Amino acid sequence: QVQLVESGGGLVETGGSLKLSCVASGSIAHLNAMAWYRQAPGKQRELVATITRLGTTNYPDSAKGRFTISRDNAKNTVYLLMNSLKSEDTAVYYCNAVTPSNYLLWGQGTQVTVSS
Repeated sequence: QVQLVESGGGLVETGGSLKLSCVASGSIAHLNAMAWYRQAPGKQRELVATITRLGTTNYPDSAKGRFTISRDNAKNTVYLLMNSLKSEDTAVYYCNAVTPSNYLLWGQGTQVTVSS
């Protein structure tokens, strides 16, 4: 069973950049898809980026043009590069994976705080 561990969160100023990492305990090459979600206090968890096994990426409007998800299969790692950060990006960011059997895996989350 693959385990996911996020890292790279922290405090960043508005307009700054941050790169999150999600390291899997096993191969990610055969996972159907991986994604990043975020959850701010008092709000529902929302999707911010997805990448399929074939490398296709998708973003909601809130992230499109600012966030980039990428994958390095050799390192069993998925990244989320966040540029032009805004205060509304403040949240706990979670790594997610969909296994070939459509089982969902989640990491423990990493806190991103954007200050004004």
